[in-house]
Amino acid sequence: MQDQQPRIGAQHSISFEVESSQAITFSREAEISVLSTPSLIWFLEQAALQFLLPWLDEKSISVGTHVDVEHLAPTPVGATVNCTAQLIFQDDPVYRFKVEAYAGDEKIAKGLHSRRIIQTSQLVRRLQALESKSRK
Repeated sequence: MQDQQPRIGAQHSISFEVESSQAITFSREAEISVLSTPSLIWFLEQAALQFLLPWLDEKSISVGTHVDVEHLAPTPVGATVNCTAQLIFQDDPVYRFKVEAYAGDEKIAKGLHSRRIIQTSQLVRRLQALESKSRK
């Protein structure tokens, strides 16, 4: 865990190659498979999650609390996508990111994503309460 808070403007990027398991397929005149929006959002969230890892201790995690993403362009299976999360707001324990994704030079997504750092025990208690409630 780092001593200092993350800097506004700092960013983290991850890259991945689109696999068929991350695609949605449309069949009309021809079969077309492209990166699905839920898969793209998952990778954008991962960029933000990984950004925060150095500031977490063994008792804390970051959880996603808000996603607002525009999926701007189709991306075929086999393409390489670069996702970036840039910190734009921080009010501990809340962190907000500007997220973007590119396939080559083409911007394929843009938006905002928020995460909150919580104690793992807090999440465990909440899940146990929900499980207990659902058994009644």
